[in-house]
Amino acid sequence: MQRTVPVLLIFWNSVYNEVMTLIDGLFIVVVIIFSAVIHEVMHGVAADMLGDKTARYAGRLTLNPISHLDPLGSIILPLFFTLSHSPIFFGWAKPVPYNPYNLRPGRFSEAIVAAAGPLSNLAIAILCGLVIRASLYIPANEVLFTVVVINIMLCFFNLIPIPPLDGSKILTSILPSSLAYQYGKLRTAFERNPIIGMIIAVILINIFGSAFGVFVYNVAGVISGT
Repeated sequence: MQRTVPVLLIFWNSVYNEVMTLIDGLFIVVVIIFSAVIHEVMHGVAADMLGDKTARYAGRLTLNPISHLDPLGSIILPLFFTLSHSPIFFGWAKPVPYNPYNLRPGRFSEAIVAAAGPLSNLAIAILCGLVIRASLYIPANEVLFTVVVINIMLCFFNLIPIPPLDGSKILTSILPSSLAYQYGKLRTAFERNPIIGMIIAVILINIFGSAFGVFVYNVAGVISGT
């Protein structure tokens, strides 16, 4: 009987740790889902403001996550990264449709639509960082810092200039015309098979994951003052 209590405690601690890991993982997935939804909605809002109503007609200018969830990018990958204790975690929602030919003429119109997503994640991170700095509710600071980290990751991950990520559209608008044309052809090819670009991006993140993670946490620390 003397050994029963320690064994039960060890078992309980193990179960408790697993449950807490699962809860933490589910929380991160929820944060990624809503951050990715805001990201995609802002693409649609930017396009709408620049004259393209495609997202509005498709019913995608809504914060209802059901309209935006992507099973792989919104649930499976975030859970995998979290439960495997990966130093990085990211995800995505279903892309909000827009027609670049409906945008107001201008070299940077498509870049503005593309940048709206990452900038929304940066805005969320800054807002949560300001709340942390203000110490309005200290017990929530750890949770808010997680939101900051996730949104900084989403922001910079999407700025990688590999199609179909947002950075590829931004890069097209700032390259000289001749290079933009050549890069545009590559973009078109990748966007027809977006999984190829995502695989390349994931491979790069895995190769440079530690450095990327350190960079993200440093930026999150600067924003939140921690």
